[in-house]
Amino acid sequence: MNIDHYTYRVTWSQEDREHVGLCAEFPSLSWLAPTPEKALAGIRRVISEVVVDMQGAGEAIPEALAEKKYSGRFIVRVPSLVHRALATEAAEQGVSINRLVSAKLAV
Repeated sequence: MNIDHYTYRVTWSQEDREHVGLCAEFPSLSWLAPTPEKALAGIRRVISEVVVDMQGAGEAIPEALAEKKYSGRFIVRVPSLVHRALATEAAEQGVSINRLVSAKLAV
């Protein structure tokens, strides 16, 4: 498992008055630090340690989002009035609902 492939993010926490290092594949973990660079280094170190512990315990290691295969298909349930509005808009534009919704999500 290469921890470099995980999805890291650093953001500012007004409440803590520090930067927070996060990893999307391990949403329960974070690292606070005075600088973005230290927050990133801290969360990477935590992830590395957790992965080693999980491997030692025989636990499944989360797959990096960047390495997952996506089909491009997912199902969303919406209220019937929203479905009707989307169908109407798609018809007016001369496109399928899928194309219309995909364009809206891409914005």
